[in-house]
Amino acid sequence: MAEKTTVARPYAQALFDLARTQPEGLKAWSQMLHSAASVVADPQVQALIGDPRISKEQLASLVLGVSGDLLNGAAQNFIKLLVENRRLDVLPEIVALYEVQRAEAENTTVAEIVSAYPLTDEQQRKIAGALQKRLGRTISLRNTVDKELLGGAVIRAGDTVIDGSARGQLERLANVLVR
Repeated sequence: MAEKTTVARPYAQALFDLARTQPEGLKAWSQMLHSAASVVADPQVQALIGDPRISKEQLASLVLGVSGDLLNGAAQNFIKLLVENRRLDVLPEIVALYEVQRAEAENTTVAEIVSAYPLTDEQQRKIAGALQKRLGRTISLRNTVDKELLGGAVIRAGDTVIDGSARGQLERLANVLVR
């Protein structure tokens, strides 16, 4: 995995630099990249990427054909470049690194909240406000439910993890008691 990230980093940087100069903007490029990455992530396409019987032209045609009109000319050229360099399989990593740079440029962070029960809109607003104050960024929340937490929530925003779950508190208590 680290190798793919290493290979993906210069591509992601070049894409980000290009997207900043394009009239479509960062968000439109993000949508195009996610579209192409979802095609590449398909198991049937994955099987074709390493198949020596499939030519580079056929592979590029397939990805561009499935992506349809969702990609502009520059994005289509990027896909062709990845195919030519045999790097199409790292497109998901390129997209992930691009999104990190986009979030940094837009001063935003996606925070994931895993809670024992669904959060109300008011609870989500309060959590987003507190995180925005703490991190100094605009916060976008994603809420998932995990009944195994028993109660409370675990919040992940970038490198920050706040474990306020009942399960986490019980584990910390058990560790203290064992010492």
